[in-house]
Amino acid sequence: MFKIGDFAKLNKVTVKTLRYYDSLGLLQPENVDTFTGYRYYSASQMPRLNRILALKDIGFSLDEIALVLDKNLDLEQIQTLMELKHAEISGKISAEQERLSRIEALMKICNQEAYVMKYDIVVKSIEPVRVASLRDIILSYSEQGHLWRELSEHIQKNNAKIVPPCMAIYHDPGYKEEGIDTEVIEPIIGDISETDRIKVKVLEGVKEMACVVHEGSFQTLHMAYNAISQWIEENGYEIIGSQRELYLKGEWITNNPDEYVTEIQFPVRKK
Repeated sequence: MFKIGDFAKLNKVTVKTLRYYDSLGLLQPENVDTFTGYRYYSASQMPRLNRILALKDIGFSLDEIALVLDKNLDLEQIQTLMELKHAEISGKISAEQERLSRIEALMKICNQEAYVMKYDIVVKSIEPVRVASLRDIILSYSEQGHLWRELSEHIQKNNAKIVPPCMAIYHDPGYKEEGIDTEVIEPIIGDISETDRIKVKVLEGVKEMACVVHEGSFQTLHMAYNAISQWIEENGYEIIGSQRELYLKGEWITNNPDEYVTEIQFPVRKK
């Protein structure tokens, strides 16, 4: 028999840990001296302690460990618990990898913001253009790929010609994080049939459109928005309609998001 201190030292755990396991009923002493209160453990208890430590090391909670050790689970039930824990840990790893990617993207943005990008804002007249468009509510700004695919496939099906650049118009009066009123647009040559979702129209011209071109990924597009917003305010203009994003160079040309080219347009007038 080993005193609690000796048993702890042999198994490389603390006395506090053994006392805590005792209070939970996970690993109780083989014997407790009724006079002194000393706890004594036997060598035969070492395998149980090792199993507790091994299960804890792979992510099992103490409640789960008690279930595995004391409920007389058969091999199949234990295997099921292991598979569930494997799936849980895999999910956490994937979530942390996604978080790491976001951290890396944020670091990149911070580095780019440290370099003050110079934007040239111009006001120009925009001519009307015949387009095919699809307007819908999307969950987030990044969740519009299915709209582009639906629109492009319909245009191709009708043997019409797309005339770049494509664009998106965001119709909400202010910024929204979800439920975004989005219209994706392809200028076209040729006739196509309309559907309940896809319409053909002449996109109206704009007499005065404040425009800025951004070179870089969509994650850094906010810098261009900041620049044009500040310019509009400082130069005595006001926004009178929905902004447009023209995609001059995107994933259909390059696999490198840093090489994307986007033009942001705001219809404006002098105050």
